[in-house]
Amino acid sequence: MRHLYTAVIFGRGGPMLSHLCAATPAVYIFWITMAQVAGQEDREKTTALKDLLSRIDLDELMKKDEPPFTFPKTLQEFEYAFNDYGQLRHIKTGEPFVFNAREDLHRWNQKRYEALGEIITQYVYELLEKKYNMTKEILPVDAKDDEPTSFIYLSPDALPNPSKLLMLIQGSGVVRAGQWARRLIINQDLDSGTQIPFITRAMEEGYGVMVLNPNENYLEVEKPAKSSPLPSPTEPSDEPAEKRERKDDKEGKKKREFYEKYRNPQKETETERIPIRENSSSEEHVLYVWDHFVSKAEAKNVFIVAHSYGGLSFVELMNQREMQVKSRVCAVALTDSAHNIWLQETSKGTQDWMQQHCCNWVSSPEPLDTPLDPMLPDCPRVSAGTERHELTSWMSFNSIFRFFNEVLEVKEDEEAEETLNTVTTRSSSLKNRHQDL
Repeated sequence: MRHLYTAVIFGRGGPMLSHLCAATPAVYIFWITMAQVAGQEDREKTTALKDLLSRIDLDELMKKDEPPFTFPKTLQEFEYAFNDYGQLRHIKTGEPFVFNAREDLHRWNQKRYEALGEIITQYVYELLEKKYNMTKEILPVDAKDDEPTSFIYLSPDALPNPSKLLMLIQGSGVVRAGQWARRLIINQDLDSGTQIPFITRAMEEGYGVMVLNPNENYLEVEKPAKSSPLPSPTEPSDEPAEKRERKDDKEGKKKREFYEKYRNPQKETETERIPIRENSSSEEHVLYVWDHFVSKAEAKNVFIVAHSYGGLSFVELMNQREMQVKSRVCAVALTDSAHNIWLQETSKGTQDWMQQHCCNWVSSPEPLDTPLDPMLPDCPRVSAGTERHELTSWMSFNSIFRFFNEVLEVKEDEEAEETLNTVTTRSSSLKNRHQDL
């Protein structure tokens, strides 16, 4: 338009030139009007597109063609089994577990993984009960028939053992009694992912054993179905009813056509959590087990292994039962502990005690047992020989029991020396009396 207009202005023909010059304002007005109309249409399209995109749930897009959440109930039905090395392998192919059983269905694969994890939890419970003859103790100890409960596992001599007692406290998350890390159990082996090696070694060395369960904090139940609310009255509109109905039908059809591609009929069940009395958190659980079991045990020397958040729960126990812990606990092995003595407001006495009786094996590229700079004035920090948080307990396994034995030897030597000094003092006193007589 602009090029044609310029050619006419500078071409030949006087009358035509005058006529077009007179029409110049009208041409400009026409061009501006057309541009405004086109811009308005573009804005309307953009607004409509934004509105449509705002209604899209990305989770819904991932549910396209998603199979039902129905999974096997046993390892055998899953066609997996643990071999002689404690590794999870497919029964037919001998291959390790494959997470992405179905491509582009991450949510379904995750649900399948969680279903397998629940089966493995029961598998570990069976090992504790049948292979290690451990008993399940229900919490709270005075639980009523209709209230939610938790439990811990005790070795047969956990309470009557007069010498040594070992407490095992895992970190937070989905892991339950007897586990350090579900991922390791599934992808590596039972030794690295469970507490079984610690239980075996402890029993061989004469410890009673308590396996705590700090993540069993609530009972999850299905929410009752909600009644559909009555539709609220809509605001009256000045738009004619017939036109409004056609508009609503058109928009509704567009929405149905769009969502039909990504709709998923299955929905996850809505649940609610009922807390377990006096065990609704890891900290509460550790304190409860101390008050109702450890304090009643006969062992003179209590030892603790606490991983990750379990370390925080132990420090909280010290805050609540400082004098009892100091008098009963011989040594504490922490593995990549999540505790913080400043945030948890521990006393100076607790900090001094931790420096003498605790050691924290942390994730680090340094070789195993390499001393590391202390970040806080509490327990010494050494390398666990791995940079993987979940592996720190297994990698420091031998070092932990060596640490326990060394601390116990020092304590027994001090007690023997103290006893000898007491006997010598008494003998000297009796001798002096005899001479006086």
